[in-house]
Amino acid sequence: MKEPMDPTTITKKYRVLIADDEPIIREGIRDAIDWATLGMEVVGEAEDGEEALERVVDLDVDVVLVDMNMPFLNGIGLIRALQQKCPRCRYLIISGHDEFAYAQEAVRLGVEDYILKPVEAEQLYAALGRLRQRLDEEYQRTAYVRQAADQIERNIPLLRQRFCLEWLEGQIRERDLMEQLTFLRLPSTPPVQIGAVRWPAAEARKTVMRENDRQLFLYAVENIISELLEDRPHVLFRDASGLIGICVWQEAPEEIASLLEQQITSCLNIAIHAHVELHSGTLEETPDTYRLCRERVYGEVRLSPLVRRARQLIQEEYAERELTLESLASRLQVSAVYLSRVLKKELDNSFVTLVTQARIRKAVQLLDSTTLPIHTIAERVGYDTQHYFSTAFKKAMGISPAQYRKDGGTGDRSSGIQ
Repeated sequence: MKEPMDPTTITKKYRVLIADDEPIIREGIRDAIDWATLGMEVVGEAEDGEEALERVVDLDVDVVLVDMNMPFLNGIGLIRALQQKCPRCRYLIISGHDEFAYAQEAVRLGVEDYILKPVEAEQLYAALGRLRQRLDEEYQRTAYVRQAADQIERNIPLLRQRFCLEWLEGQIRERDLMEQLTFLRLPSTPPVQIGAVRWPAAEARKTVMRENDRQLFLYAVENIISELLEDRPHVLFRDASGLIGICVWQEAPEEIASLLEQQITSCLNIAIHAHVELHSGTLEETPDTYRLCRERVYGEVRLSPLVRRARQLIQEEYAERELTLESLASRLQVSAVYLSRVLKKELDNSFVTLVTQARIRKAVQLLDSTTLPIHTIAERVGYDTQHYFSTAFKKAMGISPAQYRKDGGTGDRSSGIQ
């Protein structure tokens, strides 16, 4: 990959044209100056203003040495014409007349310097040196701006993702919305559809699945979503948990959420939850629609407070050997039979499975990130014996803890932890 340009290392040779109606003057100027040392080169000459105007444009000139009293088009007329055609050109006047009116007009036109004939080489060299310094500073500023613009252009997709995430999570001030949409070249109208795609196993396996694998799967999910949305204007973004948000500015089929679930399951063999809502509100109301989508894919609105609290306690206290269905039910002030039934109904898992999942997740994290002996890991995650731990681990992951560590974490990804 090509390294970005460093504007501080840029050198440019500036192109100079000498415009004077006296050949001996042009020759004297050309021969009296060490142009290479100045970082300049004389690329052309002109004996009148009209010729100079034509040659400056054709030769892409940076600096024009202008005689004030040329035929057909004098120096002031030439500069005025060039300001329209070559606004980046710089001018240095060489004149046989020390007249205040000329000098005043030259200053008004932004002429860099005003030198009287006969020209002294040292004076002209000094003036050109000052001009070179100003040109370098301007060129460097332009290079920095160009580099920044290039970097922004390359990062527009990432900036759009970041913006949409912050916008739909309610972190963008309303007065800044239109400005940012314009800057990122996004439609100024509200999205017509908002969606969310959740891969529950990625969250449950956050400490089980290797992060590279998780990111690759999420990237593949995003590719499938983009393919199904075809060429409709859209932005996909991802929050810290891996939830994928969708903004679409041209309506997709009503069954798009179902299509997403089917296609991703078919291609990647993973189960995802997708929900897409029509958005008929304003730009400012867009986060409300996203919030609804997020609630739908998380299903939190369907979980009872009892189940949410039970799940939280399991995730916090899985390593406690005293944690049983009965002790948990007692803390929640319900019967063990009732708690078991609602866990199965709302989470589609038994108490034992939920505890095992939490323990194996932590065990995999320790196997990946530490050199602790397996018997120590077994104790830390709540198992009385290494044998019991190894049996549970192999059932969940498809291989033993020792083999998992030896193979660098490969195992049966389709089994065990949901």
